[in-house]
Amino acid sequence: MLPIPLQKTFTYTVTEAEATFLKKGMRVAVPFGKSKIYTALVFAIHQTPPDLYEAKDIHQILDEHPIVNEQQLKHWEWIAGYYMCSLGDVFRAALPSAFLLESETVIYKNEVFIADVELSDEAFLIVEALQYHSQLTIHQVSDILDKKKVLPIIDELLQKNAVYIKEEIYETYKPKLVKYIRLSAKYSSEESLQVLLDELTRSKKQREAILHYFQLAGNKKPIKVKDLEDRAAVSSAVIKALVDKEIFEFYYVQTDRVSFGGTTNNIKALNEHQEQAYNEIKTSFEKYEVTLLHGVTGSGKTEIYVKLIKEVLATGKQVLFLLPEIALTTQIITRLQNYFGNQISVFHSKYSMNERVEVWNNVIENKPKAQIILGARSSLFLPFSNLGMIVVDEEHESSYKQYDPAPRYNARDAAVVLAYQHKAKLLLGSATPSIESYYNAMQQKYGFVALQRRFGNIQLPKIELIDIKEKYRKKEMKGHFSDRLLQMITEALNEKEQVILFQNRRGYSPVVECTTCGTSPQCPNCDVSLTYHKFRKELKCHYCHYQRAMPHSCGACGSSTLDTKGFGTEQIELELKELFPEHSIGRMDLDTTRGKYGYQKIIGAFEAQEIDILVGTQMLSKGLDFENVSLVGILNADSMLNFPDFRAHERAYQLMVQVSGRAGRSKKQGNVVIQTYNPYHQILQQVSANQYTEMYKEQLQDRWQFHYPPYYRIIRITLKHKDYTRVDTGIHWLAKALQNSFGEHVMGPTEPSVSRIRNQYIKNLTLKIPPKQSLGKTKEQIQKIKNAFESIKDFRAIRFIVDVDAY
Repeated sequence: MLPIPLQKTFTYTVTEAEATFLKKGMRVAVPFGKSKIYTALVFAIHQTPPDLYEAKDIHQILDEHPIVNEQQLKHWEWIAGYYMCSLGDVFRAALPSAFLLESETVIYKNEVFIADVELSDEAFLIVEALQYHSQLTIHQVSDILDKKKVLPIIDELLQKNAVYIKEEIYETYKPKLVKYIRLSAKYSSEESLQVLLDELTRSKKQREAILHYFQLAGNKKPIKVKDLEDRAAVSSAVIKALVDKEIFEFYYVQTDRVSFGGTTNNIKALNEHQEQAYNEIKTSFEKYEVTLLHGVTGSGKTEIYVKLIKEVLATGKQVLFLLPEIALTTQIITRLQNYFGNQISVFHSKYSMNERVEVWNNVIENKPKAQIILGARSSLFLPFSNLGMIVVDEEHESSYKQYDPAPRYNARDAAVVLAYQHKAKLLLGSATPSIESYYNAMQQKYGFVALQRRFGNIQLPKIELIDIKEKYRKKEMKGHFSDRLLQMITEALNEKEQVILFQNRRGYSPVVECTTCGTSPQCPNCDVSLTYHKFRKELKCHYCHYQRAMPHSCGACGSSTLDTKGFGTEQIELELKELFPEHSIGRMDLDTTRGKYGYQKIIGAFEAQEIDILVGTQMLSKGLDFENVSLVGILNADSMLNFPDFRAHERAYQLMVQVSGRAGRSKKQGNVVIQTYNPYHQILQQVSANQYTEMYKEQLQDRWQFHYPPYYRIIRITLKHKDYTRVDTGIHWLAKALQNSFGEHVMGPTEPSVSRIRNQYIKNLTLKIPPKQSLGKTKEQIQKIKNAFESIKDFRAIRFIVDVDAY
């Protein structure tokens, strides 16, 4: 199996000895094409030579043991089949990139590498060569060593942390060596120490450092250099001087990059409602593989998960805990650490490549520290050997769906299959379940448990709708805030409580417009206007990251009167700073949470009550738990409701209820203010009365009438190319071919609301599959049409994307 998007596997020849050593799931380096070398995965060992090509030899074997197990491969095959992509796509998505060496890989010297580690002669030659060159490609390495099989040597260097490879260059990640300090052996006697202190009477700082060293040494623990610098309040230069004088010496200890300490505490006792829900889930699992837990925000779903996890761990099985957002993991880790100490491993994309490899290895070896895996959707691909339970928290979240690149899977649905393959149980939890899951539960496909009371019997927040059309008319708006919202913010701040304000747009304002001619600056690569970011005084495209300085005059007519339309989180933050100068305002969006610990810093500061008002985008809506928040404001509900998508109303309902759920979680009832131009909209009324079932029934009726899921399945086909006429011709050819097979169930061709991204024009076709029609046969037919499409010379260069369940 090669990590390339071709729909088949490839056969290579091996010697008899290699064939007996190789096992399914090991990595081998293989030549492909004229000059490329890929890391491939052994899928099957057989004795049938291929008909159409001469099988090449493999270069070498990279593993001693399989790094992918049988059950994983079965799951990958299901994903490839169901989501209509190649096994190679799944393979590339599943493995951390450190496992996938390729011939174009570039190698860099690791600056913190300690030279006295034992290396083979060939590896030493490469380290030598890297002294003189800043980087080497794999081809250059093979020239230096004058041999073709160089990947094992590079693998050795990677394992010993002597080099790092191209994919990591953006992460500036060092291998985790902690620097410790100890006193040189010649100062072990008391006399020699006295002499030393007398010698240092003049160097006050150095003397300080030594005295503080002894204070720390009293604990009988190894002393980190960093701790000594902090304790003695000296700079690293002082310590370095003492090392140069051979008084101190450094030594390094390699530690696991990510390990969670913490002792295992007893689990909190559940209240009667939680206990009842817990027992219902247990009963439901006897009959159903999958159970949906519909618990209102703040009802204490996590405590129920914890109790279930504890039971599964007691049977010696692994647990996978899926979360939609990296932002959430920070809070949940802390909570689970209290209960399970160091049995937790975390896996998501903010972790460096090496950290992900470590987690992968710990899971495959079933180590004690990898009994609970907490992660975003990609943790589904880890090599579990005995999974006992999967928990999908906030199962309605659209972040569980992968849109680009392939495989375009939905982690919640793939988890159902994974649980089935491992004979494990799956628990879906949400305060606002997706319509598909709720429908499955109502149809008795899934078990269903409801938890309708908040923990501690605190009431759900009081929701107030404010008609801003009326407020603007009466001139009662101050910036983007109605007088009522400002009054409530002031009251909350006076009570020393915190406030969350939600606006689902980052930046300062989404459109900059010339007041004379009405032109607004557009992105040169995409079909969108540029968003203005005031902090950096620049215009940015949120699709392709194009940016340029904010112009002083209109590019079309030269007029200097430029006006901003609409508002984002940055503008709200600045307005709040003017309105509440004594209070600290924080902002949480994609711009402020870059970097590995971006989320932790902001969430930590808010929990510690260093921030009074937090402004943010949808990151705020996901299951975060802040004790002191009494007010949540949604500044503009209409942008969510008027979105061109069949799930817009469902999504708007979920988002608003989730954001509202952050208010009043611990002491008293919270307040929610929703500003809108249309307070009589049925969704807003349902949010304010917390009527999930009414919303569900109404949406279900619409879905049946207009042929959408959960009744009909949807497959979207997208074509992309930089030449508009080619895409246009291609999509019309495709529409005819699909209409010949599927008739009126083909919708389109249409252009998405942003019809050009990164200079690629985009056109869509949507295929609706009626309840009685076979999904497998439909996919076979689409595959035939796709093959025919790609055999036409003009269409070959067009990107053909199939997205199954595209919502």
